[in-house]
Amino acid sequence: MDIYTRKSYWKWYLATAGVLIIIISLLYTRYLAERLMERENQQAEQFAEAMRMLAKMRTDTLANYCDLTLHLKIIEQNTTIPVILLNESGDIEQYRNIDDRNLEEMDLDDVQKALDRMILQDTGVIEIVFPPDIHKTLIYTHSSLIKWLNWYPALQLFLIAAFIAFGYIGFSMARRAEQNQVWLGMAKETAHQLGTPITAILGWVETLKAVNEDNPTNQEMLDELRADVTRLELVADRFSKIGSQPELSVTNFYDQLEKNREYMQRRAPRRVEFEFPQPREHAPLLVSVNAPLLDWVMENLLRNAIDSMEEGKGKITAKVYEEGPYVCLDISDTGKGIPAGRYKTVFKPGFSTKTRGWGLGLSLSKRIIEQYHRGKIL
Repeated sequence: MDIYTRKSYWKWYLATAGVLIIIISLLYTRYLAERLMERENQQAEQFAEAMRMLAKMRTDTLANYCDLTLHLKIIEQNTTIPVILLNESGDIEQYRNIDDRNLEEMDLDDVQKALDRMILQDTGVIEIVFPPDIHKTLIYTHSSLIKWLNWYPALQLFLIAAFIAFGYIGFSMARRAEQNQVWLGMAKETAHQLGTPITAILGWVETLKAVNEDNPTNQEMLDELRADVTRLELVADRFSKIGSQPELSVTNFYDQLEKNREYMQRRAPRRVEFEFPQPREHAPLLVSVNAPLLDWVMENLLRNAIDSMEEGKGKITAKVYEEGPYVCLDISDTGKGIPAGRYKTVFKPGFSTKTRGWGLGLSLSKRIIEQYHRGKIL
């Protein structure tokens, strides 16, 4: 199992844990809200009973001998539950805690609007019988605390999501910067390490050519060796350019593409067919590129296409066209292709479907195209 498959599994594990946290949070908040609603229902019942007892004591001849402190305290301590008392005709008689304004600042129109809103909401209704047999109705709804508590999970999830998003962006930027430094260091060190043996080999090649001037066969082999060393020089040059900002120069895109086709076709199986646009059949298409790095990208793409051919047989096609200020190159092959589930990971460092692959070719290609040429590869 590669690192990106494990990473995908960890994302699912974290997502599952996040869903469980959300469900637990919602259930616990709902539990607290229900307990508070039950408590406020009891407080509303006590409030209605206190009003009934006060009315009864006012008409009772023994009222002077009764302690009204408890009932008055119950009524006065209701500072959160909105209540409206309606008489038998349905008119508003008393009200408390309708909104944040004082009772003196409100008129009946405001209270009536509040009553209409309460009726549309989760409203409680308590019938109170005042002496002598006067039926009144107490309308109440739950306090704003319950409403805020019901909104709390959404607020909590928003804050957690924002924290995770900012944290993810921050860590991603830091990780990307660290990866860039690793790439730069690796590229510079590779170019440096290649430079010394290449210089030595070039010296030995020239020495061998000098002592084999009369041997045409050896001269031909040394020329091929010199060509391979030149190729190594190009590789070292590419790595050195990865470690710094490369210079761009105007190049005929068709000529550059044809040069890569010729190079790869000589190294591809004979049954692999290349269908590329011929430079002589098109007007020069001038682009501003770094030729060695662009060649590296094309070689990576063509090598991957050749490796995907089954039994070393197939066809590689290249199409060039323009979209506004951009020059587009489509490379397709008749190989086995890339599974849709791999699209997001093929450009990741270390990802490879080959048993001996390093998983750096497409990653470097993406860096060359997008960071150095301000293009897009997909």
